[in-house]
Amino acid sequence: MKETAQQNQKPKGLSKSLKYLFGVGDAGFNLMSNIETFYFMTFLTDLAGFGTAIAALINSIFSIVDACLSWIYGGILNGTKAKKWGRYRSWLILVPWVVPFLYAFQFVRISDNEILSAVLIIAAAIASHVVWNIAYVANATLVSVVGKTAEDRATLSSSRGTWNNIGSLLFTYLGLPFATLLANFVGEKNKFAATAFCLGLLMVLGYYAHFKMTEGYEEIETQSASRSGSKVSIPDMFKSLFQNPQLMILMVADLAKWCVKFVTAAAAIYYFRDAMGNPGLMVPYALAIALGAIAGSFATRYIAAALSNRTTTIVSFLGMAIALGLIYVFYSSAVAVIALMTVAQFFYGVAYSTSPALYADTVVYTTWKTGKNAAGWIMGLQNLPLKVGVFLRGTIVAACLAAVGWHSGIVLEGAARRGMTVALGLIPAILCAVGAVLLIFGYKLTREKIAQCQAEIDQK
Repeated sequence: MKETAQQNQKPKGLSKSLKYLFGVGDAGFNLMSNIETFYFMTFLTDLAGFGTAIAALINSIFSIVDACLSWIYGGILNGTKAKKWGRYRSWLILVPWVVPFLYAFQFVRISDNEILSAVLIIAAAIASHVVWNIAYVANATLVSVVGKTAEDRATLSSSRGTWNNIGSLLFTYLGLPFATLLANFVGEKNKFAATAFCLGLLMVLGYYAHFKMTEGYEEIETQSASRSGSKVSIPDMFKSLFQNPQLMILMVADLAKWCVKFVTAAAAIYYFRDAMGNPGLMVPYALAIALGAIAGSFATRYIAAALSNRTTTIVSFLGMAIALGLIYVFYSSAVAVIALMTVAQFFYGVAYSTSPALYADTVVYTTWKTGKNAAGWIMGLQNLPLKVGVFLRGTIVAACLAAVGWHSGIVLEGAARRGMTVALGLIPAILCAVGAVLLIFGYKLTREKIAQCQAEIDQK
């Protein structure tokens, strides 16, 4: 079928909606997924009535399966036939609408049989994650597809990061109150299922908005376009990884960013409640760090324009390392810890926003080097360090709690108080410093190099 002139026409530059609204789908995704992050274990033990051992087993099984599948989604996008609205845009409307239904069943116990109920919940969790990860990776890949220059990719990443952190801020104050409100209509046991469904709908609407605002920015593939390298074989996917040391170094360094997000989030309550004896400080703390991350994400477009994506990421890693390291030094002042973590989260917001642009730069480099555009596969690999970060969250926090002799209900004193900031500050600081070193000496894709590669690709 012939393409129309309208399909072939590519807008020049980013529209205003892309510059400032690309990411509303990520805000919806964050709102939706945070129900699981914060309340899945609560649902399993308090509402579904599972014992702690069964609850931990349920969580572990689906988390391990989710992590093992994390690398395949980009392969699905690049290895299958392109759909009518584009290889990547199409997935923003083909699959998200299924998510609210599958996701809601993750929070429902429909049988008195404990084993059967556990199996059904695990199945719903795995199925919902498979579907939403396909859409998530397609959405992330659009940074590479829509952004034709390094500056455009930085702007899209910045907008996406800003909205993602806005979603986190909204959930802090709306998540549980909304679930409590819905309990009046669906009952206490079903409140998280109803919340998951409703917030899932917000994700669907947000991704549809992305679908509309990116219209015309992705080539609708013809037979000749498919021959040019848009459809990629499995061997070519692995070649794009193992023949690109820049990408492998970026993935290792990127793990530090996710540890800042997940490890510090899990460790914070132990510091304020058990080291400082003031759990009420979690409220101003959560607000301060959310605002810091939003500010960092929004500022990224301007910082990256002045410094380049690579340099901005390195600066953000060093900024996180310094601020988090100082938390370990000034552990005895809760105000200082909140202030320093806010600074760290500002740099986290920068890192969160620039890292997709760096992955997108590796897409350009790999396309130039191999002639194969494995954008979906490469952008999907961002999921791998994320999943490892989730795993390390529990490992690092648990090890630090054991090291300081933590016991529930006891406020720590002396050296043990500083020990509570090992997970909150010191270990993430060390990881960020290592990540910065890796990027400085191992990631060599400068703005000039990427511009040269893109120019040669365009000439072909």
